[in-house]
Parts: sequence; structure tokens; C-alpha cells
Amino acid sequence: MKANDQELLARIRSPFTKELGFRQLIETYQKPVYQVIRRMVLIHEDADDLTQNTFIKAYKALDRFEGNSSLFTWLYRIATNESLTFLEKKKKRFFFSLDDHQEKLESYIDSSATLSGDEIQVKLQKCLLKLPDKQRLVFHLKYEEDLSYEEISKITGTSVGALKASYHHAVKKIEQELSQE
Repeated sequence: MKANDQELLARIRSPFTKELGFRQLIETYQKPVYQVIRRMVLIHEDADDLTQNTFIKAYKALDRFEGNSSLFTWLYRIATNESLTFLEKKKKRFFFSLDDHQEKLESYIDSSATLSGDEIQVKLQKCLLKLPDKQRLVFHLKYEEDLSYEEISKITGTSVGALKASYHHAVKKIEQELSQE
């Protein structure tokens, strides 16, 4: 665990500086947590809500944080679990078939003023929607967040070998999809 994390935890665990420490935790990690969630759920309002939920869960569980990983890894794990749970609930709640859900998100990518990028970036985002949620998460964490497989393993609770296989399959599917267009 980094020295900065230890300082934050000390502030948070002290009754005199708990609020200040937690505010600093949010200031330090809010943007990266939001980004990983946004890449999974795409829609700003959903990502905003899930980011808030992530920090609420973290606040409630800070007493149980043992420091076996960095705060970053721990928060990312909460954020990715929140994202995956949200996506699963959303699919079930609205009785979306997988194709309908994907089509809706693709139209969001096409029409969203908040998602920017050149044509290849838009194509990549659409390809990512076709991946299973867990594969998409691994791709985002490895390719876009540039995390090591060991860090991703701590975040997802998945073995490094399985992560490498997931990433490989995701890349192959993306390559295949892009070559068909």
C-alpha cells in the first residue's frame, strides 16, 4: 500500500479527521473510478450514480479494509462490481434481449454529444458493446487503463491466466468485427 493511501486511511480512521480524509479519498479517486464505470455503462447519468454508490459502499466498508491491496485497487473492485451488477439488473429489469440492449447503446454512441472521437473510436466502442460484460471490463482495464494483469486480478478476483485468455478473446473478437466492416 502506498504512503499516500496510508495517510488517507489514517485520516479516515481518526474520528477527528474522518470527514476530511474521506473527502480527500473522493478527490483523489473520483475521476478514475468514474471513467472505469463510464466505459462500462456508457451513459453519464448512470455512471454518475454508480460512482456515488461506489463511494457510499466504500465509506460503509472502510472499517473492514485490511490494506492487502491499494485503495485504488479496492475502489476499482467495488466500481467494477457495481457496474456489472447494474448492467445485469438493467438487462433483466427492462427485459431487453441482448440484441435490443446492444442496439440501444449503439444508437446512444451515435447520437451522444458527450462521447467524442474519430470514426475508428466510435467503431471500437460499438465493437466493445458486443463483448460479454466481463470481457469488456478486462479489455478496458488492460487496454484503456493500462493496468497490469496482476492489478486486474486483484480488482476482479480472477486469475491472471483467465484474464489473459479473456483479453485475448476480446481482442480477437474486436479484430474480427472491425475487419467485417
